[in-house]
Amino acid sequence: MDRSKLYDYSDGSRFLNKSAKEIFSEIEKRNVWHEKESVSGSGSSLVQTKTIIEVIPKIIRELGIKTIFDIPCGDFNWFKEINLSSNIYLGGDIVKDIVDRNNQKYRRNNINFVQFNILEDIQETMDLVFCRDCLVHFSTMDIWKALSNIQKSNSRYLMTTTFTREVKNNDIVTGGWRPLNLIKKPFNFPKPLLIVNENCTEKDGIFRDKSLALWKIKELVLKQTLV
Repeated sequence: MDRSKLYDYSDGSRFLNKSAKEIFSEIEKRNVWHEKESVSGSGSSLVQTKTIIEVIPKIIRELGIKTIFDIPCGDFNWFKEINLSSNIYLGGDIVKDIVDRNNQKYRRNNINFVQFNILEDIQETMDLVFCRDCLVHFSTMDIWKALSNIQKSNSRYLMTTTFTREVKNNDIVTGGWRPLNLIKKPFNFPKPLLIVNENCTEKDGIFRDKSLALWKIKELVLKQTLV
């Protein structure tokens, strides 16, 4: 089964010739992902994030991570369940309305949210760049742009979504969706430092391999090709 074509928005064709800001603002306003609990989609529900809510704090402690940049932070639906009292957390999202709501509800001395376009902006240096359910919505060219900007930040670690059983990385129009395996062409990432299987049950378990993988950013060699 081709898992990259399971949703009516998968190929992203409805978003052709639109900017990333226009695309994700439209997705938020129209609730394109059809999720009641979180505007960030079903993958951001508390059910689908139960495993990572438990595991991420352990990883943060073990790696001595103090500063976290979460891009895109979405509506902070599940990350709010993690104790961040010993960390500085910065959430970035391209949709201003989401950022404003997050700051109204969740802003603290150590928690802040900013409007941020990962395709154009370069963040400040952080211990961890957390980039869950982001690159899967980008065209291959836009993935390279995002990765390049992450690397330019001189941050330490990247934790991002990968599907360990995916054999081939298809291209899409930004705003669509497909599973990515960052170890496969054209990205060819090295073996990650660790992999956390999310125990995803969406679509009757067809995405059981959905995982978060961790790399040292300085060890990523970005050879920008489309295939």
